[in-house]
Amino acid sequence: MSLRLYGIGALAASVFAASAAVTAAQAQDGIYVPLLTYRTGAFAGSGIPIADGMHDYLTMLNERDGGIGGVPLIIEECETGYDTTRGVECYESVRGNNPVVINPYSTGITLQLIPRAAVDEIPVLSMAYGLSAAADGTTFPWVFNPPVTYWDGASAFVKHVADVEGGFENLAGKTIGLLHLDAPYGREPIPVLEALAEEHGFEVKLYPVPAQDMQNQSSVWLNVRRDRPDWIYLQGWGAMNPTAVREAVRTNFPVDRLVGVWWAGGDEDARAGGAEAAGYKSLNFHGVGSDYPFMDDIITYVHERGLSQFPRERIGDNLYNRGIYNSMLVAEAIRTAQEITGKDVIDGTDMRLGLEAMNITQERVVEMGMDGFMAPLAITCEDHSGHNQVYVAQWGGDAWTQGTDWMSPMTEFVRPLIEDAAQSYAAADSGWPERTEECP
Repeated sequence: MSLRLYGIGALAASVFAASAAVTAAQAQDGIYVPLLTYRTGAFAGSGIPIADGMHDYLTMLNERDGGIGGVPLIIEECETGYDTTRGVECYESVRGNNPVVINPYSTGITLQLIPRAAVDEIPVLSMAYGLSAAADGTTFPWVFNPPVTYWDGASAFVKHVADVEGGFENLAGKTIGLLHLDAPYGREPIPVLEALAEEHGFEVKLYPVPAQDMQNQSSVWLNVRRDRPDWIYLQGWGAMNPTAVREAVRTNFPVDRLVGVWWAGGDEDARAGGAEAAGYKSLNFHGVGSDYPFMDDIITYVHERGLSQFPRERIGDNLYNRGIYNSMLVAEAIRTAQEITGKDVIDGTDMRLGLEAMNITQERVVEMGMDGFMAPLAITCEDHSGHNQVYVAQWGGDAWTQGTDWMSPMTEFVRPLIEDAAQSYAAADSGWPERTEECP
């Protein structure tokens, strides 16, 4: 486990020169935002662009605006290697410094931190990952997973399949495969896919991939060839995703019927399949490329000042943009918390209020220079995800394009499942803390 201080304003210039840990005293001089990242290990290919995107957006706010509301941001990375034990160690190392939020960036780490959030009064932001049931804010008042949950993603995937097939009535008799990392993250979509299968008459085939076999999926794809599913939903991560795309091409599975969750939409994931991977799809909830006003500011205030590790020519890669989106949520929650509380330097309790009241309107999207990059987003006290809109991105051979219009997940179908799962989660823990205040 290692900590890296990215600093306040000009201090960020020393980021590559030395490692440092934030002290509690330093954390009082600004708003402390630790980032749990993984630049090493089997998942580093996905983790690095996300870490750089998160860092670069927050650094841009420091360099351009002096932070948020006149308060500088203290940005510190802790390397987890996408390992749950190391992630919990990172949490222990930063929680005493008054962090306003924790970004676990791992479903496994998130599951370990969920019981800690209410006790330590530090919100957990698991942006479009983690436990889908945590979208129920009445049961999980300290956990947030906007803009959508994995259960929303599974429903949006099935909705897309129905659109292509000519209607939900045409799903009867179809076979849909779930190619997934054999871990809590990979198994998250199963309940919704199985519930929708019962509702619409299709069959679900599960293709688990153990972590040690991410780059050797030959036996799994032999099973795919045997079963001949009509569609495959890919819930993979790290080295698993490019391997899956290559195998789909090698085994002649139609790539336009291979649809990844948003974490299977890295540029390198699709590029691994070569020219024949054109047509591969992935869910997404933000724009791709760099043709947005806020990107110009990141280039001016971060890259041109030598404050980024990310290659300049790769600005706009999908997972880099994903990290930016994550930090945008952090920044907007801080801004909202400042407005609600009247405080400049907020704490975790204030941050929770900001997250629960976050309403990013189209007007605010334009103000942030993100018009076309994101859809408006809202979170409420009861709904910590928002079940916001997504679209299906499609690989054009050298870049991602927007393959469909923005669409809403099947919220009416998914939300009752989330509430039931949340109640079951709480009932299984006799000491589960109840929400101490009613939602307004």
